[in-house]
Amino acid sequence: MKLLSTIAWFYLVVLFAGCKSKDVTKPDPTPVQVSIITSATVTINPNLTAPLTAYIALQTTASCKVYIRVVGKHGADSDVDFQFEDMNTLHIIPVLGLYADFDNTVELTLKDAAGKELEKKTVMIKTLPLVAGLPAVTINTKNTSLMQEGMTFVSYFGYAINATPQTPCMFDSYGDIRWYADFSKTTTLFNLFYDDGMERLKNGNLYFGDGNTNKIYEMDFLGKVVNTWEMPGYGFHHNVQEKPNGNFLVTVSKQGSPTVEDHIIEIDRNTKQIINVWDLTHSLQYSRQTLNDNTVDWLHVNAVLYDSTDNTIIISGRTQGIVKLDYNNNVVWIAGCHKGWGTAGNGVDLNNVLLQPLDNNNQPITDASVLNGDTNSPDFEWNWYQHAPLIMPNGHIMLFDNGTGNRNFGNSPQYSRAVEYEINKANKTIKQIWQYGKERYLETFSPICSDVDFYPDNNHVIFSSGVISNNSVAYGKVVELDYTSKNVIFEATITPPKAFYGITFHRTERMKLYQ
Repeated sequence: MKLLSTIAWFYLVVLFAGCKSKDVTKPDPTPVQVSIITSATVTINPNLTAPLTAYIALQTTASCKVYIRVVGKHGADSDVDFQFEDMNTLHIIPVLGLYADFDNTVELTLKDAAGKELEKKTVMIKTLPLVAGLPAVTINTKNTSLMQEGMTFVSYFGYAINATPQTPCMFDSYGDIRWYADFSKTTTLFNLFYDDGMERLKNGNLYFGDGNTNKIYEMDFLGKVVNTWEMPGYGFHHNVQEKPNGNFLVTVSKQGSPTVEDHIIEIDRNTKQIINVWDLTHSLQYSRQTLNDNTVDWLHVNAVLYDSTDNTIIISGRTQGIVKLDYNNNVVWIAGCHKGWGTAGNGVDLNNVLLQPLDNNNQPITDASVLNGDTNSPDFEWNWYQHAPLIMPNGHIMLFDNGTGNRNFGNSPQYSRAVEYEINKANKTIKQIWQYGKERYLETFSPICSDVDFYPDNNHVIFSSGVISNNSVAYGKVVELDYTSKNVIFEATITPPKAFYGITFHRTERMKLYQ
């Protein structure tokens, strides 16, 4: 018994010692998930103009940042997500990229400054069906892993009924519309006529001009107009471009003038004053009727852009050509067929600023029929009724060459193309470097409107034909291709229920919803 008592006592000591090593008097704390969210409210379509948006107002007890994910229908590559880096306790979180007529799942992840997850919350957002008149989007070709990031933004012109205002929209790589603006219930933009469409400012908001109110508008993606700029004495048409300094270049008509679409103005972003005017009846040749016999809309400027390399502007005059001008309204060069040029309104002989085309061996093309535009060289074609010029990173000019119905004065098949030109300002030469679209003929032929964009981060081109008609069916095409191989990476067909004067869209852009 004594031995047993001794052994029992020994085990008790050992057991007690083991328990002490685990500090049984202070048990391990069990983690408890304590919500830091004190309140959360959801407001759908907060500005009544962007039905597939919402905002979530979130109050938290601790300062944190928010990661948002709108769960896609087709897996991770259809998700819309974004990390907000601001540390706050009150969060007004914009929700972009919802589906129409759908119970959308929106996931919020709250994180501390170091990125450690604090809490997750799921919010369900039920949306209404799309408004009438938006297009059907058919995806013809897609390689998701190679595509330029973002969704396709469409400055959509199609109407279900003629009373419907223009309705810009965005669709994802599956053809689902994930954003659109409906101005039908607004008091100022219910009859919006943006002509060329919307672009994105450096601050991430959208901007556009309206031909009815003759103002420039800045709008966020929740549909809120955050700023406007007026243009007294002028009427807006076609295009507004943000300069690197924030000012706006605008294509306008001068009110009271017998001609239209032949002035450019610059508006100071901060003072909202007009600080420069280009009167193109002075710098160009009003009497030239080579491509057009309209004495009122003799030039039809459809685009303007700024060239920061030499402080000039470049305009696309649909019925004359591409023209570079300095800030004193002097013509630097003209890219267009040579036929019919003479003296400008200010007395300058414009034949002296016509660009000389070169062949692939950098030799001047001297064939008069090519210079005048009657025929094409194997190495070179002029631009005809072009739209949407842009300056590439290498300084070359790329544009959408429509072709319209009279390429080579009617002596050519109908086709549109994206084309790249190298222009030497000092030597006044032009050389064709690259093209796409000619091989597709009527399949992508768009006589008016349309767009081309170049994305240098992956060397892609997006070629967009906005006014295609096939057997009386109107539609548009968006084609993304690799610049080097010309392999098509993505292609979509956009078909309106009813096209407004045959126009499906003016321009397209590839952009992310969040920036």
